[in-house]
Amino acid sequence: MAKESIKSRQNKRRKLFLKYYKKRNNLKKKKKYLELQKIPKNASIVRLKNLCKITGRTRGYIRFFGISRIEFRKLSSNGLIPGIKKASW
Repeated sequence: MAKESIKSRQNKRRKLFLKYYKKRNNLKKKKKYLELQKIPKNASIVRLKNLCKITGRTRGYIRFFGISRIEFRKLSSNGLIPGIKKASW
């Protein structure tokens, strides 16, 4: 499990990103880089990390489902993800 501080930091970055999204894109299109530097660094999309929605794990993240590979396996083995079943041949 990820620490609560990491999860809250991630949420803070996501809010900043959403707040400055339009402004950043407009400044990039106009190529006004000096004004772009005045926007907080955490407002950039590259600062966001993919965190598992259940555990907060960053590695082994499956983007389509939004969870880590470990949680994906647990949920799919229990039949909690519709349309997913274990392959056997």
